[in-house]
Amino acid sequence: MRVAFVGKGGSGKTTLSALFASHLARSRAPVVAIDGDINQHLAEALSPGGGGAFTAPPLSSGIGEIKDHLRGDNPRIASREAMIKTTPPGRGSRLLRLLGDDPVHSRHVQSVGGVPLMVTGVFDESDLGVSCYHSKLGAVELYLNHLSDGPGEYVVVDMTAGADAFASGLFTRFDMTFLVAEPTRKGVSVYRQYRDHAREFGIAIGVVGNKVTGEDDLLFLKEHVGDDLVAHCSHSPWVRAQEQGRTDGEIEPHNLLTLDRLRAVVDARPKDWDTFRRHAVEFHLRNAAAWADRATGTDLAGQIDPAFTMTGPLTEKDA
Repeated sequence: MRVAFVGKGGSGKTTLSALFASHLARSRAPVVAIDGDINQHLAEALSPGGGGAFTAPPLSSGIGEIKDHLRGDNPRIASREAMIKTTPPGRGSRLLRLLGDDPVHSRHVQSVGGVPLMVTGVFDESDLGVSCYHSKLGAVELYLNHLSDGPGEYVVVDMTAGADAFASGLFTRFDMTFLVAEPTRKGVSVYRQYRDHAREFGIAIGVVGNKVTGEDDLLFLKEHVGDDLVAHCSHSPWVRAQEQGRTDGEIEPHNLLTLDRLRAVVDARPKDWDTFRRHAVEFHLRNAAAWADRATGTDLAGQIDPAFTMTGPLTEKDA
């Protein structure tokens, strides 16, 4: 299952992404965390006591090689230059298993705090004025488009802050999206914005209240969010201690139950490969018409293989 954490800057989405990924890893569930936020703080959140620098190459640095691997022998994709972030897999493409023996995982994954992590890469000086951070996120979109994840497997993505999470079709690549919202008017206004975008595409959204200090905060969230509120986190002295480099103690029982609740919500979601494929095709055609046909000099609609279906995890025969 693919899980996104979204929210406004400062809401705590990176902290919750790290807590949830770590919670899954401690249960020995196969999990990959991906830092898709422009600030790239997920590694630090996964290992706040310091466990060595993250040194694996960012996904954005290997986008050409990733494209070459994923397109495989697909006759509809002539070259890496003709493959864009939304290009869907077809017959001849290489699909990925979570943490499989492939160049993407072997090159770009590094364990941080016991959690396998990939990062998109920072927005650096060479990008200023000439690039958009969403171009770096294209590698994540390609990865999720070609990932055949099975039951009990998890990808946890810390997304960009604010409505930027909806600036590409990446937001449709998830089975569940958790919006981290503080109990404030700004927090619920961001929720309404996300809800309206998600509703248009039938995207499942659940709200996680964060920094809840008492019953008044919880009642405020329930009043403005309603049934979309799936869980909440109270103020956590343990998290603050972790952020200060003190790694003793354990997370508070209520916040641990919240992580259990989030996992239960994710596990209850059905895997809808047909909708996943439909969204992939829709956003590929949008990108092709808007800019990519002109940029590549190719009719990219031809990359869609009508006979290909992504029906679930790969079998040994497919590997």
